Amino acid sequence: MTPSSPVVVGIAVAVALLALFVLVRRLRGPSADARESKRAHDAAQEREPPVEIGETYEFGVTELTDHHSGEEVAVGKVEGFVVFTEDVPGGLEPGDVIRAKVLSFNEGRTSADATFIGRA
Repeated sequence: MTPSSPVVVGIAVAVALLALFVLVRRLRGPSADARESKRAHDAAQEREPPVEIGETYEFGVTELTDHHSGEEVAVGKVEGFVVFTEDVPGGLEPGDVIRAKVLSFNEGRTSADATFIGRA
């Protein structure tokens, strides 16, 4: 292969385009969603939680997810504050309104763990 063969030129063009793509992505920075998520997380760390340990709250389930314990938990928010609720019954779906008792806060006090009390 000579330095000016079509294969060498094609490879050089592909490498240059890839480098240009990587450079543009780095210059653009994080997406708008990532910036909003970071802003919300920072704000949550600066405020006092709107829930108290031992108290019961009603809220809508926004999603069901697997907790690090391996158990399915319901995720919802109280005044924008994330609450992970354990011991949820089968058949629970996003949009259902539940009552849960707050058991603890996470390390940064930006979310809480709760136990299911009942459907609202």
